[in-house]
Amino acid sequence: MSQVNRKSCRIAVVAYLLSLAAVAASAWSTHAAGQAPAATKVTVFQGTPLIVGDGRPPIDNATFIVDGTRFGRVGRTGPTAQPTASRGAVTGAGLRQILSGHYVYIHTDDAPGVSSTFNSGIIVTNEGVVVVDALSSEAIARKVREAIVGVTPQPVRFLISSTFHDRFTGGNAVYRDIFRIGHEDYRTDLMRLLQNEAPEQRNAKLPHQTFRDRVTFHLGGKEIRVLHLGRAHTRGDSVVFVPEDRIAYLSEMLNFEEFPYTADAYPSDWIRTLQAAEALEADIFVPGHGFLPENPRDTRQALGRHRQILADVRAAVEKEVARGATEAQAVRNIDLPQYRRFKGYTQAMPMAVRRTYQELTGGLQ
Repeated sequence: MSQVNRKSCRIAVVAYLLSLAAVAASAWSTHAAGQAPAATKVTVFQGTPLIVGDGRPPIDNATFIVDGTRFGRVGRTGPTAQPTASRGAVTGAGLRQILSGHYVYIHTDDAPGVSSTFNSGIIVTNEGVVVVDALSSEAIARKVREAIVGVTPQPVRFLISSTFHDRFTGGNAVYRDIFRIGHEDYRTDLMRLLQNEAPEQRNAKLPHQTFRDRVTFHLGGKEIRVLHLGRAHTRGDSVVFVPEDRIAYLSEMLNFEEFPYTADAYPSDWIRTLQAAEALEADIFVPGHGFLPENPRDTRQALGRHRQILADVRAAVEKEVARGATEAQAVRNIDLPQYRRFKGYTQAMPMAVRRTYQELTGGLQ
């Protein structure tokens, strides 16, 4: 949980910047040693001179925010909202508060691949905690549970899993003491993934309860809906929707600023499923990949962009199929330069073309 200090006295900005550099060096040392970073400290300075350093005159009566080792908003003193946790941070691994009672744990992975961020949702109530996706390993899952202890004394009561992919289920066994929920197709696909594991280990990862369309439960006065809106990133994706708080956790159905990974996807269904998600009365959609935007409500626009990527890929493949192109020719011919800035484009774009081509030509069931 972030600590917010408000300082109204005039300070020596240069001296503070030197201390900020020391904090940054310490943070880098912790990162290099493989230790988890300390909780972010947010400091709001008001009524102090600020030397910008780009040739402009100093701001005499400035307000500025320092989030950990990073400058946030800068301007003249006036009404300034206090940030909570690291809500204003665009990047950074670890636990981030989205709004009261809702968090996302972001794990970063520098290994080559389509994505390098993997997110676990956390819903905190006064009767217990719900975790959405266990992430890729037991070590990471334990870090998530340790982070939860840092924000609430309530126990974890439920694990809800959306995708069967091992980057999101490798830590399931850390929740062996927790009631686990997943779609019936999620369980079938996870069983196939775990077929070579010992029965005891396999049983520790599989859900206790499956469902077909939806399951609803109440915890701490909150209604929590687990919805299957259709096939998307996989055939068993779940959405966790909390109507009271107008927030939905979409797992790998949604990436923020990352190109969609489609190895097990149903592209046309995914477009329709995202449309169904957009129809939910939610303001915030928590992605399975990517950092949250500064304003979490911008994720509604991100949901539309993600859907448009899939629609644009489909339209491009349809043209190739119509002119008689083979799958290899379609991969070679299609490029969507407007999406090159999205992480993973180089690896994921050919995959999306192939998967969509197979769907349009009857290769997917």
